[in-house]
Amino acid sequence: MVPERETPPRERAASGATAASRTRARLDQPRPPRRRLLPEWDPESFGRLSERVARFLGTGRFIVWMTVVIILWVVWNVSAPNSLRFDQYPFIFLTLMLSLQASYAAPLILLAQNRQDDRDRVNLEQDRKQNERSIADTEYLTREIAALRIGLGEVATRDWIRSELQDVIKDLEERHDGHHPERGVFPADRSARRDVHDR
Repeated sequence: MVPERETPPRERAASGATAASRTRARLDQPRPPRRRLLPEWDPESFGRLSERVARFLGTGRFIVWMTVVIILWVVWNVSAPNSLRFDQYPFIFLTLMLSLQASYAAPLILLAQNRQDDRDRVNLEQDRKQNERSIADTEYLTREIAALRIGLGEVATRDWIRSELQDVIKDLEERHDGHHPERGVFPADRSARRDVHDR
């Protein structure tokens, strides 16, 4: 068996010193933000700006302003002296500016549409949940009304109590007048007496 080689104390101390001198990351504190080469922006504010631009591009005011600018551009470059013209007849610079405007307008409009789709999706989800709650509430109320109707079928109604009281009053009046001395006041009394006589 080959004996293990021991590390000299000086090497152990050196390695321990480098470990101790290293800065350890603290787990109880958030890390400081790293610097980035690219500029940072808030996507929410950029989305709101794109929606504003897309709304403006979809208005008649934008079309009128763009038409006025194009007409002034063409008139100036046709009728102005040659030394003051900045875009000659094929109007290449005007075409470039319109292409640049269209290349920025299309992504901004798409971004605004995506944000609107996200909002519509959230609204549809909330409407679906609200509809489910409404359906559940309606079914619960339907079951409760059905249970109340079943329960009311077994409860004595006002008309039934009135008819029973009228029958009892008639029986009392007849008994008081002496027409039917054997009839009882209540139906239970009448049935018991009838059973006694039947025996």
